[in-house]
Amino acid sequence: MDFTHASYAALINVAGGVARPLRGALPEGWRLRLEAHPPENLPSGAWIWLHAVSVGELLLAEGLLARLLAAGHRVHLTTGTSAGLKLLEERLPRWGAGSDRLSGGAFPVDDGWGLQPFFAAPPACFIALETELWPNLLRALRLRGIPALVVNGRLTAKSRGPIVASAIRDLTRVAARDEASAAAFRRMGAREVEVGGNLKADLPPPPPLHAGWNCLRRAWAGAPVIVAGNTVEGEESLLLDAWAAAKTQHPDLKAILAPRQPRRFDEVARLLESRGLRFRCAAHPWPESEAAWEGVEVLLLDTLGELSRAYGEGTVALVGGGWRAGGGHNPLEPARFGMPVLTGPGFSNFEDLVEPLMASGSLRVVEEQGLGGALQVELGRAPLRPVHSPEDPPAALASLLGALDRTWAQVEPLLPRLAIRD
Repeated sequence: MDFTHASYAALINVAGGVARPLRGALPEGWRLRLEAHPPENLPSGAWIWLHAVSVGELLLAEGLLARLLAAGHRVHLTTGTSAGLKLLEERLPRWGAGSDRLSGGAFPVDDGWGLQPFFAAPPACFIALETELWPNLLRALRLRGIPALVVNGRLTAKSRGPIVASAIRDLTRVAARDEASAAAFRRMGAREVEVGGNLKADLPPPPPLHAGWNCLRRAWAGAPVIVAGNTVEGEESLLLDAWAAAKTQHPDLKAILAPRQPRRFDEVARLLESRGLRFRCAAHPWPESEAAWEGVEVLLLDTLGELSRAYGEGTVALVGGGWRAGGGHNPLEPARFGMPVLTGPGFSNFEDLVEPLMASGSLRVVEEQGLGGALQVELGRAPLRPVHSPEDPPAALASLLGALDRTWAQVEPLLPRLAIRD
């Protein structure tokens, strides 16, 4: 054990030991991680541990999860946030399709006590999404000869310190998101690295929206709609200003507004109230008549997992995270509908998607001061609703697809040969 890892292990063990007696007073997310344990019926050495840190990564994991289940594997899916656990509770019945081969729960604290329940009946393989690099877990897996993979792997400037490097050296394989990420993993000591591609470009089609949307569709059928998704603090005001300016040319313009973080739902609702806007919250009971929607200007999408399909209810999509926060969010979700997509210049986390989307004419990157004008231009020439769908995306997106197949080719050889089947 090198000094870096030994120092980390000592600190996390002390932190875990202090936190456990106090867990009842800690935030829910920490309490759930401190109490995390897998199901008791996992077959020793014959289950797959799939980890996705929060909501976005869980949705990203859906395609790979479907491949694992179709191949007959027993999978336990973990996540590290309260929002992720809420989504797991909602989605596991559908993802598992009634099978007893899928379970889900909290990811443990990375100390000896936290990891112990997960090695009582150890997994056959551990797969993590993106940059979930936990040194104690990865060291324990390597010492036991259990393959550990990162898929859709990426490294940011903030995730390249000595502790991360120590964890990376314990990985069996990395399916990197792009060439730049692959090079970064190699520089930090990863043993096997291949480019798998960006799984965000190959997500399964999202599920249909619930029946309550039908009344909204009929009530708003003749109106243009902007869908502002994954907005961060400060962007709601910016986008509402652009929306208000566009209403001078399109008086019946509607909006669907989806903040990125659930903890901000109430804050954004108060913002809408302060502006005197007539709005409804998607988390509240949906009215059963079209008339109830006719005076509504804004739908606040304060739910999880609906945005990727809700983009298709709009005329123009505004993808947040690029105006008031560095990194941006996934512009391919609305681009699959063939609708106009606008995003801000801070898209560093999605360069591998933004650049080809811009080249194909599927996306425009717009500065804050030009947003209102760009929105009005797109509203003036776009059809009211998209002509494509995630099941039938525009041909211009074909070059971005195939990441799931390439990633599976890296994962499948390291899985146990005898999968448990129904």
